[in-house]
Amino acid sequence: MAASVYRASTHLHRDVTAGVRRQLLALDAARYGDRELSARITAVPVEDEPAAPWGVEWATGSQLDRSVRRIPTAHTDALLAVATAVVDGRPVAVTGGTDRSVRVWDLTTGRQIGQPLAGHTGQVCSVATAVVDGRPVALIGSGDRTVRVWDLTTHEQIGRPLTGHTAAVSAVATAVLDGRPVAVTGSGDVRVWDLTTHEQIGEPLTGHTHAVCAVATAVLDGRPVAVTGSHDETVRVWDLTTREQIGEPLTGHEEAVRAVATGVVDGRPVAVTGSHDETVRVWDLTTGRPIGRPLTGHDGWVLSVLTTTIDGRPCIVSGGEDWTLQVWDPTTGKQIGEPVNGNTDKVRAMATAVLDGRPHVIAGSQDGMVRVWDLASGGQVGEPPTGHTGDVNAVATAVVDGRPVAITGGDGTVRVWDLTTGRQIGLHLTGQDDWVGAVATAVVDGRPVAVAGSHVQVWDLTTCKQISEPLTGHEEGVNAVATAVVDGRPVAVTGSWDDVRVWDLTAGQQVGEPLTGHTGEVNAVATAVVDGRPVAVTGGDDGTVRVWDLTTVQPIGQPLTGHTDRVLAVATAVVGDRPVAVTGGDDGSVRTWDLTTAQPIGQPLTGHTSDVNAVATAVVDGRPLAVTGGDDGTVRTWDLTTGDQVGPELVFPLPVCAVAVVPDGRLVVGFGWEVAVLSRR
Repeated sequence: MAASVYRASTHLHRDVTAGVRRQLLALDAARYGDRELSARITAVPVEDEPAAPWGVEWATGSQLDRSVRRIPTAHTDALLAVATAVVDGRPVAVTGGTDRSVRVWDLTTGRQIGQPLAGHTGQVCSVATAVVDGRPVALIGSGDRTVRVWDLTTHEQIGRPLTGHTAAVSAVATAVLDGRPVAVTGSGDVRVWDLTTHEQIGEPLTGHTHAVCAVATAVLDGRPVAVTGSHDETVRVWDLTTREQIGEPLTGHEEAVRAVATGVVDGRPVAVTGSHDETVRVWDLTTGRPIGRPLTGHDGWVLSVLTTTIDGRPCIVSGGEDWTLQVWDPTTGKQIGEPVNGNTDKVRAMATAVLDGRPHVIAGSQDGMVRVWDLASGGQVGEPPTGHTGDVNAVATAVVDGRPVAITGGDGTVRVWDLTTGRQIGLHLTGQDDWVGAVATAVVDGRPVAVAGSHVQVWDLTTCKQISEPLTGHEEGVNAVATAVVDGRPVAVTGSWDDVRVWDLTAGQQVGEPLTGHTGEVNAVATAVVDGRPVAVTGGDDGTVRVWDLTTVQPIGQPLTGHTDRVLAVATAVVGDRPVAVTGGDDGSVRTWDLTTAQPIGQPLTGHTSDVNAVATAVVDGRPLAVTGGDDGTVRTWDLTTGDQVGPELVFPLPVCAVAVVPDGRLVVGFGWEVAVLSRR
């Protein structure tokens, strides 16, 4: 990982100061999905440099070179089983597959520990872990009809194999019975084993009419129980003390039950099952009844399930024949986020581990690969989190259901991101052409909405569904969008290749005639209040900035001139009780205008060495600031009272086309295809 991060932008950071190198390396670590490494790099002290003023909370890595990833190749054939444990304070994964080997992996470094554990003469079908006499051990069930126990510290087999099954041991789980560690194994029947003596406890548990595919254990009313799933389409619950079946079989699945897990939801012990019928079901173990409707979404057999938590909330993760992981809220029965893609074959087995204080899923797939997924971020560890597949041209922010979100547009899609977790919320919003040039937000009928071009479409940010038909009228694509409130009604102001238009967002209709005056494309729009009147400020290819009265839909005064090339970005602010506009252009300059007098304020703000594509404004610690981004790959912050640059510029490895400032001071940057969120340290 460290090597991959170093390579990502070495063409830039090898020739810069140590402070800039620190910032670029931290950014690229976040782009690779390793936030912990990013934070460690940011915290490194640099001689003769101040502490890093910004930290990277998260970033996407769509444009990273994937050839330099270091994802370990595990087995030489299909991987069928995964379990996790802690050995000498290190989290490890134990994996087995059709190549008959068992391998142990350090989940912190991603490296194999020692040599494979060899001994089975058939494929490894199942793995579980336990602690026996204070030692972490792995239990391996095999196609050779035996279960072997391995000391995970010494990698030595403990005692003789557990024998008795007459078919492959497809499932194994562990529990504590009367203070002693036991194993529960599934094959043609279910058997319980004392792990201290390696003796079978009692007779096999019989009742299933076909092979047992899955076993999990739980505690029900203070009693240890086993939950088993079978090709006979049933789920059965067994009292491990009496070795008797509890109640009737749990029925509902229409095909073989391939996966079982247990957990606690709202204080109730539950079982979660996955089946060849492509569904996941949740069962109340106390009543023996299903909870809610089946969870549907997989396009193929469900081969693995587990329970864990995300941000303290219980969740279910399922993996299947469709190569995806899907995350579910067992309380609501709804899917959390989009399916997690990135596996390259069927997800045959999963386990959970806590890494860096966060729950992770360790997934094994048919192609023999082991992948580690961070559930909080939805990303694969070592796999760059992705988003847009083209340049990010626009960024806006909003609050949805109490969560701050960013809305980005660029590659023909509009995407909504949870600013805290970095996870994409819902499916991306489509319906555009091959690019989106502008995004703004508003509140319509009490609902937060996004207004996005190239066609003007309005999206409900709570449901991620489009509201009404696109707003039509522009003859060309929309380059710029801003919103305002006029006479108590929310409006959008759009700029295109042809003119500027105002739209009533409640009625979905154009207000008045188009605003004409620019002699070229309109590239930027912002809104403000001047002398109590809502106004729009626009910039265009003709190098002018124009101000429009949104109540009368008429121009105010003469164009503001000074830029020597196209005006690409506009934002507004209040400086010393004066409404001002801040503009950036092809000439590399940033200019500030008094909207009351229509005069420039001071000298142009210089520093960018190429086009200024983006401008945003904010108030931080009582100071009005402007944030600008450009083709030179830098983001600069300016004090609008003094006209001075605040602190060193932030350097990005790709051109910066969009910036936004969250009310809490965080910075959202669109650079190339990527999105990054930075916060002040």
